[in-house]
Amino acid sequence: MPASLPTTIFLDRDGVINEKAPEGDYVKTWGEFRFLPGALEAIKALAGVAPRLLVVSNQRGIAQGVMSEQDLLDIHENMLSEIRRTGGRIDSIYHCPHEKHSCDCRKPGIGMFLTAKQEHPEIDFEKAVVVGDSLADLDAASRLSCMPVLVTTRADWPDVLEAARRRPIPDLVVASSLRAFSHGLMEDLDSA
Repeated sequence: MPASLPTTIFLDRDGVINEKAPEGDYVKTWGEFRFLPGALEAIKALAGVAPRLLVVSNQRGIAQGVMSEQDLLDIHENMLSEIRRTGGRIDSIYHCPHEKHSCDCRKPGIGMFLTAKQEHPEIDFEKAVVVGDSLADLDAASRLSCMPVLVTTRADWPDVLEAARRRPIPDLVVASSLRAFSHGLMEDLDSA
């Protein structure tokens, strides 16, 4: 867990906050969106201790034409409404709608994070955490000197972990879910 309280927590969406669609598919509508167990509780807890909670999400389904920007906006409006209803908050959402290898914002690129820093200049990447379920999330965290947190919600997480260890990605934290990460962070705060 972080040595001190993170000032910014960047959350991936699919596989961290909500169930990830099967490989090659995307969460295209609010009807397909399912919060992962404990995600709402975790977001509420993290909102109580972190000044900023930001979502950074690759959304390639837009580039592939299986969903529109409006579809994504509808999903995010409903997601935020449910998060607020349960006492949590997300301060901003950033997404990359592009195809692979066509931009600098798609993770592992850091464009979304740099946009967040422009909008929230107080972000200090060295005091930030990136919580994700993929090697792209961990690589982006490493490039920014953020603490990387791998949540093991994917079936192939052992492969992701092994690839991360071969990089190596320093200070890697592994948690079974966003809820487990938030509980560990709260325990660290209580014992400090």
